[in-house]
Amino acid sequence: MLVVNAATLISGVTNRRGRAAQERARGFTLLELAIALFIITLVLGALLVPLTTQIAQRRISDTQKTLDDIKEALLGFAVSTTRLPCPASATSNGVESFCTSATPNPCGAELLTYQAHGRCFAQYNGFVPGTTLGLAATDAQGYAIDAWGTRIRYAVTASASANVSIFTSTNGMRLTTLTALVPDLYVCASSTGVTATTCGTAQILTTSAPVVIFSLGLNANTGGGTSADEAANLNGDQVFVSRVRSDPGSTGGEFDDIVTWLSENVLYNRMVAAGQLP
Repeated sequence: MLVVNAATLISGVTNRRGRAAQERARGFTLLELAIALFIITLVLGALLVPLTTQIAQRRISDTQKTLDDIKEALLGFAVSTTRLPCPASATSNGVESFCTSATPNPCGAELLTYQAHGRCFAQYNGFVPGTTLGLAATDAQGYAIDAWGTRIRYAVTASASANVSIFTSTNGMRLTTLTALVPDLYVCASSTGVTATTCGTAQILTTSAPVVIFSLGLNANTGGGTSADEAANLNGDQVFVSRVRSDPGSTGGEFDDIVTWLSENVLYNRMVAAGQLP
């Protein structure tokens, strides 16, 4: 009887110890799981920021390359047609768009066929005419797009003589002396102090660009940004802003537009080399 009781006692103690060990093991496993999840969260958080930064940087680089390709396409178009293309309008499906009138005000109705006067319907607030230029990186409507899938903006000089746009009319540049070829697009380092026609007191990057091309960057989906510098690129005049990228809280506000322009001297050099300019 004592043996049985002793065995029973030993068995009870063993069972209690086993249950206690199991409970301790179960509690330790949950703790381990919590720690593991915490560590995984930290690791993923540490990896996510660099990955996001890498993706953003890749899109910036891809967009810059696209802008360079567009400049080359514009040069090729100028060499083959003796003129620069007009911008596409919001409704022209990637085709350059002209005014019915040769005078700037009023421009008249929109025409999608070449006009001898060369006056552009969307002079300063149009899009790269991907269809006209035969570009590959376009959306379904034929507009050139950046790495975020947003249509790339395009402005061309309205410099004219006798109501004929020199740079966008056939032979307009050939019939004008080189000293009289004066494109009038401005690019400034800030919108502070600019006017509708000049950089004013702002730092000047160029005063004689025949073409300005730019991407609205990542914040295109939110209206192209809220800073005055970004707004200056969308206000429909001949003055544009290009500066270092910055976050919303930075001095001067957010700026992620990617702006480039075609040098008049590069344009003339290509056309002279092709025998299109004297």
